[in-house]
Amino acid sequence: MVQQHPARPRVTVTRTLPDGTQARMSELFDAVLNPDDHAMDRAELAAAMADTEVFVPTVTDRIDADLIAGAGERLRLIANYGAGIGHIDLKAARARGILVTNTPGVLSEDTADLAMALILAAPRRLAEGDKLVRAGQWTGWAPTAMRGHRIGGRKLGILGMGRIGQAVAARARAFGLQIHYHQRQRLPGVLEAQLGATWHDDVDSMLAAAEILTIHCPHTADTDGLIDARRLDLLGPDGWLINTARGEIVDPEALVQALVNGRIAGAGLDVYVGEPAVDPRLIPLDNVVLLPHLGSATFEGREAMGAKVIANIRSWVDGHRPPDQVFEGWL
Repeated sequence: MVQQHPARPRVTVTRTLPDGTQARMSELFDAVLNPDDHAMDRAELAAAMADTEVFVPTVTDRIDADLIAGAGERLRLIANYGAGIGHIDLKAARARGILVTNTPGVLSEDTADLAMALILAAPRRLAEGDKLVRAGQWTGWAPTAMRGHRIGGRKLGILGMGRIGQAVAARARAFGLQIHYHQRQRLPGVLEAQLGATWHDDVDSMLAAAEILTIHCPHTADTDGLIDARRLDLLGPDGWLINTARGEIVDPEALVQALVNGRIAGAGLDVYVGEPAVDPRLIPLDNVVLLPHLGSATFEGREAMGAKVIANIRSWVDGHRPPDQVFEGWL
């Protein structure tokens, strides 16, 4: 029997979404929006979850077991605006009978584009060159000025070969990089051949082979601090680290020390521990490119995310399983 839910449920959104998404939500649901786009504090999150059928958080909202335990009985769906769901306690949600959905697939190409941009920007010193010109300190072309490193022929290690990792591999191969990857489940041989990718059954083996590491795995208890000082040393003084996944996957102190002391050549970062704070020791370093979490920041991607959120809610309203339901073992 199909379970029916309120035809026009209250849907509470924690951040300001694209205009088209919010307009459509207001047409379909009793939408409670966040017009000034402030990041809700814990008390505001708790109050919102206490009085809504559908809750729409983003990556900036940590929805832990205590918040879920205190949610109102009306709450039956957490429709996350974003693909990553490491900020939501799935076990606690399941215990309360609350479904969780996300927005997979629509951000892969945008995030892969940004990762590839950082793979180019860090070794070629693009950010450093931009600063030089803007500061009026560029004195003209010279044979030995602003030399970076050639990308073609280098070995790219991809940590996590899901949708985004595969999209990065396809781009990187076009630039002449050799693809190495690690994830627990090996890709089918046909896909490996298509991407020109070599599988490593452990992280250390891949890092020993790689000259550039790009991270595309989820943040979980197993991946928290996975790239530590020892593994950065495996990457070595001629290696670069690119992170467009989650800041917590890399040990922040180890990364700063490796950059400062030349134990790796450089980094390209789009994510950080404790965002929006950025370790102040990173700011003056010329060997790191710093971006403000731009991975999915395209007009097209953000609109597509909103469309998926709405589709998940509408499916739930009709009593069907949402197409992007996340299960506890998803990570």
